[in-house]
Parts: sequence; structure tokens; C-alpha cells
Amino acid sequence: MNKILKYFIIIIVSIIFLSSFSIIFDNHTAYAEPEFTIPRLSLNIDEAQEPEEIASSIEILVLLTILTIAPSILIMMTSFTRIIIILSFLRRALSTQTTPPNQVLIGLAMFLTFFIMAPTFDNINENAIKPYTSGEISFEEATENGVKPLREFMFKQTRQKDLALFINTIGVERPKTLEDVPTRALIPAFIISELKTGFGIGFLLFIPFIVVDMVVASTLMSMGMMMLPPVMISLPFKILLFIMIDGWNLIIKHILLGFN
Repeated sequence: MNKILKYFIIIIVSIIFLSSFSIIFDNHTAYAEPEFTIPRLSLNIDEAQEPEEIASSIEILVLLTILTIAPSILIMMTSFTRIIIILSFLRRALSTQTTPPNQVLIGLAMFLTFFIMAPTFDNINENAIKPYTSGEISFEEATENGVKPLREFMFKQTRQKDLALFINTIGVERPKTLEDVPTRALIPAFIISELKTGFGIGFLLFIPFIVVDMVVASTLMSMGMMMLPPVMISLPFKILLFIMIDGWNLIIKHILLGFN
């Protein structure tokens, strides 16, 4: 009994010792830690003292809005739509499933878009962005000067039938000049014109590869190999044909010439 009591006293003393040691260690660590001040953030809305302050705030809001819809502008108001449709049809015609992957096709379409739109972007930079940042023109003039090059580009690629569709829909008088055409009618007309052009080129891309599929399918049927998928056999021949004619060079060449 005395032996058990002795062991119990030893355990109690050990627990008290360890507890006091941990408290001393924690206090030492706490004092060793540097103190950091947490900054306080606040948002203040004050009354504008001058009309220029309100105009500047509105301009900043408009610029942020433009940055938000910049991807849509890049896709819908440039050559990107036609290019990505043609490249997608080409991949389907080759029956390569996900090769090239979407990232490669989108990257190629973006760089081709920047190449084709470079003169337009340079015009916008010289006549709108630089004069506005230097304070030579107002925000309204910069917006008008920036839209003009895009309108000129879209007019060259838009069919009159598509443009007439939207002009008649909004109920305005028949424009006498290109400057009278509203931008809200020009943009959707340009988009559907690009879609039709892209689908037309995609149809032409399918023709030679369909011929290869038909020849391979007929050959397999004549040999009695009806259970063998023709696509699996025709795929190497289509890739070989595309390489022999330097297909990528021809496709990109005709895309660039189509916008000139």
C-alpha cells in the first residue's frame, strides 16, 4: 500500500513539474514573438466638390466595364470567330478527336487574330489611346476615334444582306453612307457574316477527307472486312495527305488572304 502511495505521489509531482515548465516555455515564446499591427481599411464616399470629379469617376467606371467585356470584344468584333470555327472544322474533318487540343487551337486563333488586327489596333492606339492619355482629346472623342477602325474592319467583312436584316429590324431609315449605320446593327451583322464564312470554309475542308473515307470504306467492304471501322484505317491516310500538301501552311495562308 505504501508502495502504491509512493508511486502516486511521484506521478503528481511529475505532472506539476511538466505543467510549470510548459507555462514558462509558452511565456518565453510569447515574449519572443514580434508584434505586428493589423492595418485598418476604410472606404469613404465624399461629396464631389467640382463637376470634373464626377466626370473622372464615370470615366473610370466605363474603363472598368470595357476591361470586363474585353474578351467578348476580342471574340465577337475581330477575326477570332472565323478563325476558331475553321480550325475546329479542320480538326473534325481529320477525325483526330482532341488533337490538336483546344488550348492549342485557341492560342493559334488568338495570335492570328492579333496579327490580322494589328493595323486596326495600331490605328486605335495612335488616334484614340495616346491622345486621350496625353490629355489632347476628351473621353468622348477617344471613344469615337477608337470605334472607327473597328467599324471599318467589320464593314469589309459584313454582307449587305445581314446588315439590312438588323437595320430593318430596329426600324431606322435606310442609311445613305456607312457612317449612318448604327454600331448596334453592325456588330451582330458582322458576327453572323463571320459564322457563315467560317461554315462555308469548313464545308470545303471536309470534301477531300470525305473522299478518303469513302475510298477506304469501299476497299474494306470489297475485301470483306465489314467489321473493321473505316475511320481507324482512314485516319493515317488523312494525316499523311494533310502533311504532304503542307496543310497548315495552306490553311493559314487562305485565312490571312480572306481578311485582305
